[in-house]
Amino acid sequence: MSDSFCPDCKKQTEVAFDHSAGDTMCTECGLVLEAHSVDETSEWRTFANESNDNDPVRVGGPSNPLLTDGGLSTVIAKPNGAQGDFLSSSLGRWQNRGSNPDRSLILAFRTIANMADRLGLVATIKDRANEIYKKVEDLKSIRGRNQDAILAACLYIACRQEDRPRTVKEICSVANGATKKEIGRAKEFIVKQLEVEMGQSMEMGTIHAGDFLRRFCSTLGMNNQAVKAAQEAVQRSEELDIRRSPISIAAAVIYMITQLSEDKKPLKDISLATGVAEGTIRNSYKDLYSYASRLIPNTYAKEEDLKNLSTP
Repeated sequence: MSDSFCPDCKKQTEVAFDHSAGDTMCTECGLVLEAHSVDETSEWRTFANESNDNDPVRVGGPSNPLLTDGGLSTVIAKPNGAQGDFLSSSLGRWQNRGSNPDRSLILAFRTIANMADRLGLVATIKDRANEIYKKVEDLKSIRGRNQDAILAACLYIACRQEDRPRTVKEICSVANGATKKEIGRAKEFIVKQLEVEMGQSMEMGTIHAGDFLRRFCSTLGMNNQAVKAAQEAVQRSEELDIRRSPISIAAAVIYMITQLSEDKKPLKDISLATGVAEGTIRNSYKDLYSYASRLIPNTYAKEEDLKNLSTP
């Protein structure tokens, strides 16, 4: 129940809603305040022809503002038990005549959704990637280019813009065969095209080593104490002049932290978890080694414990 003003009672009274009639009534005098209201919520009754068919909703999917008709077009399905070729029938011919002009967009959005699901990305990143692809597709400039690389690049840019960056290697792992080089080229192409269209530089967001650290630590199965120490070390590294990529710094910090713990991680495992080559991790570790006393928290390792670090 909720409160509403009743003109007969001339005061705020509790009202009751009759779902079967769609009427809103005053509980004190019985006056119908609103009649035949339309319930705009989802309809969860079962309307399947067969009792075994579990279909609790018939309201369809949500509308998509990026599609011409909002994604709510009508599709004539093949009847159950129909004989012969449905496409050669009259209904099939009408279906072909009214083919969806957004078919390519729907397939692209579906591919982006599949990639995002495999990476465990949230819906806001999917929506942002869809928006980026729609803008590029409207420019008619991606014809003849690697479609898988374009879609992967859209997802990469969306992750950056939503402050949930993923490495190119992570995107590549779900990109249906597109290589890192192809995705990189596609990303540069998309950014250039959109910057020309907007007339200004495209905001991509800044990548920090901490954006990747927790995910890498989780993959390696590090304990909470080591993860906290690594996070603090990464934050301190931003105050230093270390000219390495954020991903390389994150990998090197993880290697340094695990060297001080009982559960040491081989360099090969860190390389697999982070996607950074072993040689790159070694070189980054060399750059961080001289700052070890400033990077490692005192609560995790004392000054004398740092002597246990392997020299680069």
